[in-house]
Amino acid sequence: MLQVNIHGPDDVRLDPAPEPVAGANDIVLRTGACGICGSDLTYIAMGGLPTGTSQPAVMALGHEFAGTVEKVGHAVRGIVPGQRVVVDPMAADNIGNGGPEGAFAPRLLVRNARPGVNVHAVPAGMPFERAALVEPLSVAMHAVNTAAPLAGDRVVVYGAGCIGLGAVIALRHKGVDEIAVVDFSDERLRRARALGATVTINPKRDDVLARLREAHGGGDVYGIPPAGSNVYIEAAGATAAFEEIVRIAPVGARVVVVSVHKKPAALDLQVVLMKELVIKGSIGYPREFPEVIGMLEDPRIDVGPVISHRYALVDFMAALQTARDADVSAKVMITFDA
Repeated sequence: MLQVNIHGPDDVRLDPAPEPVAGANDIVLRTGACGICGSDLTYIAMGGLPTGTSQPAVMALGHEFAGTVEKVGHAVRGIVPGQRVVVDPMAADNIGNGGPEGAFAPRLLVRNARPGVNVHAVPAGMPFERAALVEPLSVAMHAVNTAAPLAGDRVVVYGAGCIGLGAVIALRHKGVDEIAVVDFSDERLRRARALGATVTINPKRDDVLARLREAHGGGDVYGIPPAGSNVYIEAAGATAAFEEIVRIAPVGARVVVVSVHKKPAALDLQVVLMKELVIKGSIGYPREFPEVIGMLEDPRIDVGPVISHRYALVDFMAALQTARDADVSAKVMITFDA
């Protein structure tokens, strides 16, 4: 079979690989779909995750996936062949995140499989590409849960990539109606509106603060006119976005940072003091997989706008180029005959 591996900085290849064999505590999945994550692009640029050795090890790629259980080790309980499942990659030997396996392959070994812990059943009728969104949507859901929004809150999501779009889905699911999204890409903003964003703002031509005050109201903090938006989810990964949030947020605003920042951001602690801001980080999904699976079981939840492109595994290099173009792509999905 073929497997996507990183061999060094910007050196990613489709390599021949042996078919996986399940040990006593393992399962083998037949992969149905696997999404390309922003983390994958970072891993490729870095040449993989650091190994502590002088020579970078080959790193298998792919962690946003769903598939069908094909083989089950004799000691595994509660998982049976034919089940459709998603896997928590961080709880399964870091699949696609530096572990020995990656899901950009037609078959995948899941070590030490445990139902409800690292392997989660999904309905038999759920399409694989919908199920493959459980992992990134769980990242978004954890950010939303960290923000603890109420139905009447006025929320701003900075960044309309997959996590930002996922935050819109999660917010709507939790009954939040007033959702503004800020992004430089009109195509991404179009997707945000399709998912339920009520206000979309492109800073290339819009005054962000003025648009938010128009939509969510505003007030005065020691002579500074903030927006009335009281919850902010920073999914852009840009220092300017975080610094703007701190500057325009009102008293008591809750700010959740879910994006990875590659350089430090300035934080005016006097502004934090005056506004009594609550700033929290959000990483991963400590308990969100079951919640997101339950959400996706509802056919009224539309996730179609999140997926922008679909490719077969043999066309992975073309898929990668599409995923690198943030102006045209959202979630790029690799699909398999499963």
